[in-house]
Amino acid sequence: MLKKTADTIRLLAADMVQKANSGHPGLPMGMADCAAVLWTKFLKYNPKDPDWAGRDRFVLSGGHGSALLYSLLHLSGYNMSLDDLKNFRQWASKTPGHPECEITGVETTTGPLGQGIANAVGMAIAAKISSDKWNSELFGDHYIYCFCGDGDMMEGVSHEASSLAGHLGLNKLICMYDSNNITIDGKTDITFSDNVAQRFEAYGWHVQEIDGHDHDMISAAITKAQNVTDKASLIIAKTHIAFGSPNKQDTSAAHGAPLGEDEIRLIKKHFGFPEDKQFYIPEGVKELFKEHVDSTLIEYKNWKAKFENWKEEFADLYEQYEAQVNKVFPADLKEEIFNNLEGKPAATRAHSGKMIQILAKRIPGLIGGSADLAGSDKTTIKDQPALTKQDAGGKNIHFGIREFGMGAIMNGMALYGSGLIPFGGTFLVFSDYMRSAIRMSALMKQQVIFVFTHDSVFVGEDGPTHQPVEQLMSLRLIPGLQVIRPADEIETAEAWLAALKYKKGPTALILTRQSLPNIHAGPVRDFEKGAFTVLEQEKPDAVICASGSEVSISIEAAERLNAEGLKIRVVSCPSYETFLKQEQSYRNSVIPSGSTHVITVEAGRTLGWGNLTSNPVLHLGIDRFGASAPYKVLGEEFGFTADAVYEKVKSWLKEAKV
Repeated sequence: MLKKTADTIRLLAADMVQKANSGHPGLPMGMADCAAVLWTKFLKYNPKDPDWAGRDRFVLSGGHGSALLYSLLHLSGYNMSLDDLKNFRQWASKTPGHPECEITGVETTTGPLGQGIANAVGMAIAAKISSDKWNSELFGDHYIYCFCGDGDMMEGVSHEASSLAGHLGLNKLICMYDSNNITIDGKTDITFSDNVAQRFEAYGWHVQEIDGHDHDMISAAITKAQNVTDKASLIIAKTHIAFGSPNKQDTSAAHGAPLGEDEIRLIKKHFGFPEDKQFYIPEGVKELFKEHVDSTLIEYKNWKAKFENWKEEFADLYEQYEAQVNKVFPADLKEEIFNNLEGKPAATRAHSGKMIQILAKRIPGLIGGSADLAGSDKTTIKDQPALTKQDAGGKNIHFGIREFGMGAIMNGMALYGSGLIPFGGTFLVFSDYMRSAIRMSALMKQQVIFVFTHDSVFVGEDGPTHQPVEQLMSLRLIPGLQVIRPADEIETAEAWLAALKYKKGPTALILTRQSLPNIHAGPVRDFEKGAFTVLEQEKPDAVICASGSEVSISIEAAERLNAEGLKIRVVSCPSYETFLKQEQSYRNSVIPSGSTHVITVEAGRTLGWGNLTSNPVLHLGIDRFGASAPYKVLGEEFGFTADAVYEKVKSWLKEAKV
């Protein structure tokens, strides 16, 4: 029956791709045996309670093989009908081309190769933390399984994440590598001759090599991996892409295109299935899944009983657990933060560091670190140890110089479901290294906080390789990413509160290296609207709209112009894209429509600021790469001083006869 089950999975996937005339049949057909063994003999899950905290997690890193996962979800009793399988890759279907985590039973959105492995590493870290913090029997007795392939192994992010997994000894992580030696362009030997086994052994993983179509070997390898107590496990499963296809097995033609109706009939004949039936499920296949689910249901009920006992015996700990999982924050959190502000000029990265110290004590799920820049990013939680292989109780994570890996791992930590709110820091210019992970955070609507410091050319002497110019505006292009560039201590506090409040997506905090003066005396009433007035003038002749470090110099320039008889309002715009989402009435109250002249001031690309208003606009920005020099010299050379802004605005308004 196990063989028939694997063949059913294979043929369901082939039929799905053929009906859609689009998709990737090769991976599902090649990994059907591993999937059948895992899902009917080992994987701990409950389709009636898919978010059960004690379940195993299953990550399909090669998301192009989504037909495999959808077939498994249908056969095992999740809310995935046969009609859903027939609607594969169609508009508004529950079976999109790559798995999306909003679909019941799908743990993470995958597709960009390598990131699924990193997500699984993040989940394994979260599991290790939960086991250590709450109860090892309840929260440590499950596994994170990940299917990955040759493409995943080539992507650099998988190296970054796997290296950290080996360092941390994540023994609950079991990856099954679909080693079929085929990619879109042909056999992998044209580009890929790594000894993967030796590489992962060097990372500190436990490694096995098996025949990926031998059910006994698959079962034995999983059992052995489960019994490894101090290492992550890699099972290298030697497989045949499109296994069972007479003409396309072991060819790149099976990777990303339908096999063709004639070929599918031959495959069905080969496996003894009715050649003229599509989406055929033989008798006994669903029953095999049901038997496993029923046996798991016993574990589920036992787990629930143990959880209730733990809940009663450790009421205080349970209260903390509930607060973390549901992200319930103290009612006086904002009050405490503002009571602890120092009111002194400092870099916004320094203000952020002080916020982190307060928040980490009050918010149990807040945890993070940096890509080897904790001292510069100010991300260290000072009274906490680091998370290590031996101790998962620390709230500081040393991600190492692995920006992309850090982003994808944080996504996995958030996806795990224990209420963790991960944050990770690096220089803004290096957001490019991790951009795909940031995009995936937004796509999956995960609450992840990216702490980006050294936010402009004012990085100084390190020069244009380290001076972000285009990164800030480019981050604003990502749908669902909340980008905030605060101007002083108050705005930095508000920014962190906004990041915590925004539970349906990620936030990027954009922070300065250099010290800034304080411009606010207390909380900002309209901070959540993205932009607000900081220097008022009724019926202004012009409005200067600035963000971050450029707000204070804009205020100084405006005060001089106002003293000369002009009426200049200054607006702080820490979150440009948030402001653009506001009702037009509010936007007009901040930047009047019509003939009022508008000046935008930001030390970065000007492209995009034109969306702010249809009024006459002068953009003061940097549309070239930076240069190596002390930051004050750069301010003078690029025109980001109060004097320079004053002169440019005055000259422009004079030409416009304002």
